[in-house]
Amino acid sequence: MLSDPLPRPAPIGNDEYRARREALMKQLPADSAVLLLGASLVTRSRDSDYPFRQNSDFHYLTGFPEPDALLLLLPGRSEGESVLFCQDRDPSLEAWTGIRLGAEGAVRVHEVDQAFGNAERDERLEVLLDGRTSLYLMLDDANAMALADDVRARLAARVRRGAQPSRSYVDLAPLLHEQRLIKSEAELELMRHAATISARAHRRAMRTARPGLAEYHLQAELEHEFHWHGASGPAYASIVGGGANACVLHYIENNAPLHDGELVLIDAGAEFDLYAGDITRTFPVGGRFGDAQREVYEVVLAAQERAVAAVRPGVTLTELHEGVVRDLTAGLIRLGLLAGDVEARIEDGSYKRFYLHSTSHWLGLDVHDVGSYRIEGKPRSLVPGMVLTVEPGLYLPTDEDLPQRFRGIGIRIEDDVVVTAEGHEVLTAEVPKRVAEIEALMAKK
Repeated sequence: MLSDPLPRPAPIGNDEYRARREALMKQLPADSAVLLLGASLVTRSRDSDYPFRQNSDFHYLTGFPEPDALLLLLPGRSEGESVLFCQDRDPSLEAWTGIRLGAEGAVRVHEVDQAFGNAERDERLEVLLDGRTSLYLMLDDANAMALADDVRARLAARVRRGAQPSRSYVDLAPLLHEQRLIKSEAELELMRHAATISARAHRRAMRTARPGLAEYHLQAELEHEFHWHGASGPAYASIVGGGANACVLHYIENNAPLHDGELVLIDAGAEFDLYAGDITRTFPVGGRFGDAQREVYEVVLAAQERAVAAVRPGVTLTELHEGVVRDLTAGLIRLGLLAGDVEARIEDGSYKRFYLHSTSHWLGLDVHDVGSYRIEGKPRSLVPGMVLTVEPGLYLPTDEDLPQRFRGIGIRIEDDVVVTAEGHEVLTAEVPKRVAEIEALMAKK
């Protein structure tokens, strides 16, 4: 069942990281500075840490992979506009936890303009930020705010000797997150790779599934495939929900048995070089859809395929969602789960009993990626380079007022889609989603 590992795409180069920093600085006043903290290790238990993952914003501007780093951007500084602080070299610690690049290595490998060890950070920050009247930072980062306050207080204590502390803090998130929303071709190559790994994992789970296994067996198959192809692991907690567990949107216990005659919903994606894949498929544990399952599934599939086909420049996510709501509501009426007119059921919101979430979200370095959904209060139009999910679903509870044949059916179908100049590209098309295709793949096991 093992396949040949996929060849790795080229990593993002230092030229692109530098271009990102320069593009950000072009939007800033000349006397401003950016202060951005990287991530730190998080303790799992006693002396055991969770695997380190760099802060997405920090990675986007540097590619630097070590914890406890700090980036300063200083527009117009003649000695260098990008200054990185990082862990100091320490051979005794490195023998336990791995080689650190240190300041010299950060400049050599990642081509920032200057770098210093963290032991020098406090002293140098006071000099570097003197006279920078606007300080851009993440205002929701308590550690960054505390560091900025400390530097400003020390500069304020020297005002009579000519020091000039920052007069204002400005939220960095809107500028940086708008920049992250449009993906470069190098980013799209990494996202295609993450999507391909994710797709192969879903196909593997379909081929493996059978009555008598548990949800965690399919989770193990998924995550084995992620690692086999060089992903760091799941981009988020894998969801494997059999039977009525599929009606819990963020079900992650994954510990229930899988039964013949039930469906299983898998929402899982690989993370490769910090970029996320995000796929959902729903399929029968025993390999063939029951009549009621197929009826509900076809409603969701038709809505999903119509929404994917509608993705193109100029369309809004609101329009995609409204189309899905209309299709699902009409389907619920045909199934007898709602009664009356489509417009009336949309107006009174009764469809929300069975469809609880939005149709799309941005995708990138975060599975729910950054970037605003509205501009000046209005839904923003799609433009080339945006990446989004399309993921309608229906979740029919086990409530006694529903027909017995439909109770406990949960179905979601999700693909990752790039907006292109001509329309769109589906990154996750390798995973079957039509009934006959799923049943044919599962028959091959």
